[in-house]
Amino acid sequence: MAQLGQLNTLSVVKKLDFGIYLDGDNLGEILLPNRYVPQNCSIGDQIEVFIYLDSEDLLIATTETPKAMVGECAYLEVIAVNQVGAFLDWGLPKDLLVPFSEQQKPLEVGQSYVVYLYIDDASERITASTQLDKFLPDASPYYKEQQQVDLLVYGRTDLGYKAVINGVVTGLIFNSDVFKPIHIGQAIKGYIKHVREDKKLDLCLQLVNREALDALSEQILTFIKQQGGSITLTDKSPPEDINKQFGVSKSSYKKALGKLYKKRLIVIEKQKVSLANG
Repeated sequence: MAQLGQLNTLSVVKKLDFGIYLDGDNLGEILLPNRYVPQNCSIGDQIEVFIYLDSEDLLIATTETPKAMVGECAYLEVIAVNQVGAFLDWGLPKDLLVPFSEQQKPLEVGQSYVVYLYIDDASERITASTQLDKFLPDASPYYKEQQQVDLLVYGRTDLGYKAVINGVVTGLIFNSDVFKPIHIGQAIKGYIKHVREDKKLDLCLQLVNREALDALSEQILTFIKQQGGSITLTDKSPPEDINKQFGVSKSSYKKALGKLYKKRLIVIEKQKVSLANG
């Protein structure tokens, strides 16, 4: 069954001066314009094409692959805004519409946004939305802690950054786990830090296993000694200061301090961390 907004492998059924027609099965015959027709193409050949609607809302095929397909998220640039909505560059001749009703905030020309592609029920057109929470669940039973995942950062809250996980569910990277600059639209590797009881997912950018935590604890201890027995980098310090010195998240740093404190090797005060025997 041929699908709008997806890659399909279709058979050539007719050749004309301006292109060829492909058997779109449930969608009927679909034109592939001459500029996309492979050399020495014959009736019966199979061609992989992307199906969408042209400027006249007629089904058309292309051998070009768009930057995103229906059911996917992508970080796309706004190239025009009119009375209908905003239009995004998604790599095809006809731009992708984000209706005003699907804009979390007004989109601006020249700016890029993370959007979700879907087929609008009323118009049957491929459409985009910046309201990802309408289309993607915020919980899943299929992930395990410490599992590596692909992330697409799409939003910012007071708690941290919202990210799409493997293109199918959303999660949160808490501010304390952000140890390097990240930005909206960034695609990065990450990990499932914690699966909550309600199956919502907390994320992190690096795993902190026992070996890594032991190594960090030793690194911190050595640094304190080098600084004369005390440092002003506490568990309340800004994440960027911690990352600059140790290359880790604030969360990892606090865990390492906790290990040293339990071993009675350090004293943690409001303004400084000192050696216990200093």
